[in-house]
Amino acid sequence: MTGPTDDSPRPAPEPGRGLGIFDKRQLDRCISCGFCLPACPTYALTGEETSSPRGRITLMRALETGELPEDDPTLAEESSYCLGCRACETVCPAGVEYGSLLEQWRDHQWQGRDRPWIARILMALVSRPALLWLQGLVRRHARGGGSGGSGGSGADPDTASLMLGCVERGLYPKVSRAAAALRPELGVPARQGCCGALHAHNGDSTTGGEMAHALGERLPGTIVTTAGGCAAHLAHHLGRDRVRELSQYLEETGHRPTGQVTVDGRRARAALQDSCHLRNGLGVTRQPRDLIAAVADYVELPGAGECCGAAGTYAMLRPADSRAVLDPKLEALARLDVDFVVTVNPGCQRQLQQNLRRHRSPVRAVHLAEFLAMAGP
Repeated sequence: MTGPTDDSPRPAPEPGRGLGIFDKRQLDRCISCGFCLPACPTYALTGEETSSPRGRITLMRALETGELPEDDPTLAEESSYCLGCRACETVCPAGVEYGSLLEQWRDHQWQGRDRPWIARILMALVSRPALLWLQGLVRRHARGGGSGGSGGSGADPDTASLMLGCVERGLYPKVSRAAAALRPELGVPARQGCCGALHAHNGDSTTGGEMAHALGERLPGTIVTTAGGCAAHLAHHLGRDRVRELSQYLEETGHRPTGQVTVDGRRARAALQDSCHLRNGLGVTRQPRDLIAAVADYVELPGAGECCGAAGTYAMLRPADSRAVLDPKLEALARLDVDFVVTVNPGCQRQLQQNLRRHRSPVRAVHLAEFLAMAGP
């Protein structure tokens, strides 16, 4: 639901009823037990109750009941400060779907000029398939091939299509080329649009859902994505049977990596940074680790399952907070003496590459598809 379209005050809710901003069943499910507090990255930084999932749900309830006005600065700050990593969901004994509540919160508050301008620009760009196509044309992402055809057949179990991520098309075209080389049967339909995750996480979940369904109609068969965040978003709207993140697909199709990644004549040492939505939303953790271990010496990164601070647009909207979340991870990487940190999400890849460079670290951040391709056929 969205906020009011004019400046007139919203009528007070009837006794016992809310404003209709949130799914009341989800709000009521939270029992305020506090299990979520240690899992929350922003609570770890501040120690402030309002910067925890439990505290934010308390704020949501106050907004829903009218106890706090919609222009309360704490509401604006905390809806933005949350990373949306969903780590709280994995430890919640009541099964609160916090990610959905956060989307509802931003749907209401991030309207018009209240939506961060960077998010508005990015959402406008990814809403135009022609621009995405042109970006990919220049950057030379994967094209054609496989059994996926040209689109339009929907859920066909005999085909599989490689989804071209919006960020990857422009920044990391080698990722889709590596994925297509690993599994040549993957089709790469042209003129793909955005999956809608960017919209869903930035105050327009309705459009985000519509974009997911439109892409589902465009891509035949199983949708294989190299972006953990896109995988979780698409699985939510299209069903988990329809969507596979690359490491899942490689395992299920019997892919056995050969060769090895070497550095200076020795077997490389590599760690993994999990994608929050892939880990916390879909429970995928083992598959990428097994694939890395097949071609290199795998080293577990302490806190690998904790957010790196990328969080979609978060690193651009709140760069200082993003770096504060990431810095302990960079320190852990320095202690591990690894050659590579492997990612399964383009936002994580960008976050780690930029900040490892900022720290002049010799560790290289690469996507799983590229890392496996480095090992050879």
